[in-house]
Amino acid sequence: MTPVTLVAPPPIPRAAGSLPLLGHAVQLFRDNLAFIASLREKYGPLVEITLQPGTRTIVVQDPALIRTMLTDLGPSLDKGRFFEKMGQLLGESVVTVAGQEHVRKRRQLQPAFGRPEIARYVDVMRGEVNATIEAWTPGRALDVRESMIKLSLDMLVKTVFSGSLDAATFRRLREDLSVVLDGVGVRVMLPDWVERLPIAFNRRFARARDGVRVTIGNAIAALQTSGHDTGDMLSMLLRAEDETTGRPLTEEQICSEILTLALAGTENTATVLSWVLYELDRHPAIETRVLAELDEVLGDRPVTLDDITRLPCLGRVITEALRLHHTGWLVTRRTMHETRLGPWTLPAGTELAYCQHALHRDPAFYPEPLTFDPDRWLDGNQTPPGAFVPFGAGKHKCIGDRFAMTELITALATLLRRWKLELAPGQTVRPVARATVRPRTLVMIPRPRSDTARDKAA
Repeated sequence: MTPVTLVAPPPIPRAAGSLPLLGHAVQLFRDNLAFIASLREKYGPLVEITLQPGTRTIVVQDPALIRTMLTDLGPSLDKGRFFEKMGQLLGESVVTVAGQEHVRKRRQLQPAFGRPEIARYVDVMRGEVNATIEAWTPGRALDVRESMIKLSLDMLVKTVFSGSLDAATFRRLREDLSVVLDGVGVRVMLPDWVERLPIAFNRRFARARDGVRVTIGNAIAALQTSGHDTGDMLSMLLRAEDETTGRPLTEEQICSEILTLALAGTENTATVLSWVLYELDRHPAIETRVLAELDEVLGDRPVTLDDITRLPCLGRVITEALRLHHTGWLVTRRTMHETRLGPWTLPAGTELAYCQHALHRDPAFYPEPLTFDPDRWLDGNQTPPGAFVPFGAGKHKCIGDRFAMTELITALATLLRRWKLELAPGQTVRPVARATVRPRTLVMIPRPRSDTARDKAA
């Protein structure tokens, strides 16, 4: 009998440039997207970087291994550094916890994302889009991302709080959320000891974090006092029971879940909307096809939930934006015990990470990866499993994926029929990665389509 020779896997390479106490923070701060994107070209399927001195962070760059990490290994992994930083703000929410606790929280939230609830939200979303674009002035420069952030928050406030926040509270919530999101993105890149320094950045982050929790806590208390079921997500959470104790969720638990919705639902939605508007202006032939589809499918009426699957051209535009401009630049997991990933065995406490933004631009899987081409999705996704993960995968896949797509299609189907947005002269639009990958600046000029289109979209 011929003996079997076991070939040891090659050692996992370590990215150059790590510094004592700082790890790879300098490269990440200088240009985190370029640094992460360069790793695959230089090092292959796995590479080690240092985010926190004394802790191994393995960046997974092979689609098959990413799929294994998210699906097969998903239940046995902790959420890792990025979600740990989010947890400092959110507490224990469906986003920040793992294992059976994640499963329980997911079941509690699932009813809020069912078809009947989403159908109800569409009318609310459409109304907020119309209110936002009514305020635009033809020919006056518009900070598109800021406008989309405001729109996303407007939709959030109406679907989560039934619009119960007054104007001053709303403005404060918007400002605090912006500070918190930027702060979380920066803290992922820095060693933990930097967070303890008595500097303005840390004080500003702490004030904003506390302010967000106070705002949401006050909204919860007001609804509890009134006893009125407003039919929104907040009311649903107030009716929910803790599976472990059989008691209603505590204010802290509800606050954590609402914060999750606030952070994920505003920043990501606003960013994708901004990138779609940018790309449609750069590709007028694609925009013409989208407008023709909207006219054919919707005619003289507003968009409804039933139309979401009847707008494939618009759907492909959004899918391509999620590929080329994905908002996620570093998603993490952590091994809780010795774990095998492909041929490699990783010890407990190893940080795992992958970058959707870099993965979705890999020329090995996407011909002409920097070209915005919605038609690459005409025949379905032909990429290897794990090469396109816009909402993650496995048991931790984004719970709000259908809600997000409905929100994006509703907003764009309403907005595009009324306004054409043109990039303001002299701009070079570049991505910047903090909590999400967004345009550093995006100023556009709104031009009305026509009075007929205005009537249709409303």
